[in-house]
Amino acid sequence: MKKYICMFLGFILASCSSNKFLKTVDNVDLDKYSGLWCEIARFDHSFEKGLKCVTANYTLREDGKITVVNKGVKESDLSGKKAEGVAWVPDEKYPGRLKVSFFWPFAGDYYIIHLDDNYQYVLVGAPNREYLWILSRLEKLDDKIYDKLVKIAQENGFDTSKLKMVPQNCR
Repeated sequence: MKKYICMFLGFILASCSSNKFLKTVDNVDLDKYSGLWCEIARFDHSFEKGLKCVTANYTLREDGKITVVNKGVKESDLSGKKAEGVAWVPDEKYPGRLKVSFFWPFAGDYYIIHLDDNYQYVLVGAPNREYLWILSRLEKLDDKIYDKLVKIAQENGFDTSKLKMVPQNCR
């Protein structure tokens, strides 16, 4: 667990230092956003390297913050990995700009760049353009939707050649 926390610390430290503008969605209903998301594609980083079947489960808390539980399976030995953290909206004027912390007092940027009206898929990144995720409620995302999200990422300055598909073949 300690190793997994250290891996997430790398993400947090890298995204803390960025101030580059990245447009986010204007509205987020955190009740609708809550629940299980499957990681369809990502920029690979040390804290997720070698993981498949990655999911993120968001639970809205009474204090308005969100409990975050990320899980994945190591491709090499099929052992499970889990990290727990907390997310919050630091400025209500920008509901698509969240902070996430897996290791207090460090927090990283979690910017919702595009969100489906029905909360079925989402594009999330960081303003430094070093972190990008495509998440879906289902283990597989329609190719047309995937291509649309990749195009949105490209239009926002992300190097989408770094996107790695995440196998969701554990069930």
